[in-house]
Order: sequence, then C-alpha cells, then structure tokens
Amino acid sequence: MQPKLSSIQECPVGRAVETVGEWWSILILRDAFQGATRFDEFSQSLGIAPNILSRRLAHLTESGMFVRRRYSERPPRYEYVLTDKARDFFPVVVALLAWGNKHLAPKGGSILLANRDDARPFDPVVVDAADKRPITLANAVVIAGPRASRGMRNRLASLRAMNPAVAPAGD
Repeated sequence: MQPKLSSIQECPVGRAVETVGEWWSILILRDAFQGATRFDEFSQSLGIAPNILSRRLAHLTESGMFVRRRYSERPPRYEYVLTDKARDFFPVVVALLAWGNKHLAPKGGSILLANRDDARPFDPVVVDAADKRPITLANAVVIAGPRASRGMRNRLASLRAMNPAVAPAGD
C-alpha cells in the first residue's frame, strides 16, 4: 500500500520512493544500467519470481522509467529500454554502490565503478553543480520550494537538523 499523506506525496523523496523504492525495482534498474533489457535477462540475473518481475517491470514502465519495445513478433516479446528519466536515476545507484562499499564491505568492495577510458576506480560524491563542493549533512538545509503547500512549509519550519535556523550538529 502506498502512503497517502500529503506531506509524503508532496515530498520529492516520498515520490521517488513511490516510483523506485521497492528494492526489486532498484535492482532491476541496476541490471538495466549494466545492459539487461529482456525479461529473461532480468529473471536470470535476479532470481526473481516471474510474477513479481512482471509487476515491477509494469510499474517501472507506467512510471516512465522504461519504454517497452517489441523485439519478436512470434511469439510476441518485449524489451525494456531505459528512458532519460531512468538514466537520471543512475547517480542514485552510484551513491548506493559507494555507500555499500564504504559501510558494508569492510574488506573492500567486490564491485567498483571505474572510468570507462582508463579503468581508474571512481570515488563518487554528491556535489553542488555550481561550486563543485560536496553536499553534506553539515552544510545542507531544506527550504520550501515555489510549489510548497502551507502544510509543507509548516513541516519544514518544524524540522531541527535540516532547518536553516538551527546550527548543524557536525559532519
């Protein structure tokens, strides 16, 4: 069941989780970034039950992450092609990979993301596009956007850690 609270629906994080937050969806997208496009490729890679895979692919297609394209007439078969919206999700998967390697692989990561040209491993960080400085909990706040409702503005004003009026607790 999807959350119906307006504060969740109005929040970009809440809407993103509604689109890709189910863990199979993120793994399907991960495999698509690695080149998988067909049902059997996802199924074999993930070991996911066919009914669950069908539902997840349908949801990702309905939400604009994939476009379904027929590649066989008899029998009818489709591949799932990443959209620009899905490709824009790639940095999220990169961040999850980096976080997992840092905190869940104490002896070193089994998968690294590397530069395509020279195979130099990347060290991903989230940075501000304007000044290229890393975005951290210590230097970030949330503020109301131009479309924020009164309820969202009140919610944001009540936050402690991300409120501009409150000094950060540290990095």
